[in-house]
Amino acid sequence: MAPIRTQWTRLIRFVAAETAQVHLGEPVDSKLDIGIAYRQKKPIKAYEILGSALDPSAQVTKNVLTVKELLAPLSREQLGIVRCLGLNYSDHAAETKMAKPKYPILFYKPPTSMIGPEAPINIPKALQPVEKHIPDYEVELTVVIGKAAKNVSEADALDYVIAYTAGNDTSFRYHQLAVSQWGFSKGYDDVTPIGPCLVAAHALPDPQKLPLKCVVNGRTLQDGTTADQLFSVRQTIAHLSSGTTLLPGSIIMTGTPKGVGFVRKPVIHLKNGDDVSVWIGGGIGTLSNPVIEEGKSAVVKSKL
Repeated sequence: MAPIRTQWTRLIRFVAAETAQVHLGEPVDSKLDIGIAYRQKKPIKAYEILGSALDPSAQVTKNVLTVKELLAPLSREQLGIVRCLGLNYSDHAAETKMAKPKYPILFYKPPTSMIGPEAPINIPKALQPVEKHIPDYEVELTVVIGKAAKNVSEADALDYVIAYTAGNDTSFRYHQLAVSQWGFSKGYDDVTPIGPCLVAAHALPDPQKLPLKCVVNGRTLQDGTTADQLFSVRQTIAHLSSGTTLLPGSIIMTGTPKGVGFVRKPVIHLKNGDDVSVWIGGGIGTLSNPVIEEGKSAVVKSKL
């Protein structure tokens, strides 16, 4: 099976100032951290891409558009099943005092939980007070499947990846730790950011060499590398495709390194007005979101 090769290297989805319509584009500045530029209200220019983000034949044109509003790189309608791994870093398993899993621990998120850059992470009234429910941050490398994958070998697994992006697996620890199944505690509406862009798989030949960080209110709380994953991206795709078809548009959030809030002393939990940024290397860049508790006025405490 040949690897997926797209015309674009980085892809963003946005509302264009020129048309007030949603477009796909390849940033003109190949070195620009899209998330930081958007937060700082710097101009972002992109060559328009015609076609779908999930279609390798999508064409990069010479038509230049200006980003008015940056969106999640995949719409909710495009997202397939959102699969997520738990305890996939050895240092994170150690900090939680949980045994390293023998097999990937899998849970799911509904598309309704997914949001884009700068969209508020919403803490529902049902999950308040935050001191009890402990909303938590988790930076995660996120894999986008580009063609149907079933019974894939580890050797061929990366051939089914069209792109990578960043994700923040916001978790509510009270309900997570109360039961053995984690999906409910991680699948609330509007809590899981992804973005700011897709980086084509051909531009990241080894996803196990990526640094990743999470910064809350200007303080770096997670600082790791995908080299520490217990199950590599290859192993994860091979395992999850066993007897199961991973359809194009399926995404896989691959777990988080140490530094999460609920195991810290004192505990760190997200709350109204907080600001969360996750960053992944390789051109993926910075994904930033404010935190809002439903029913309260939002005052963001700190930004990049």
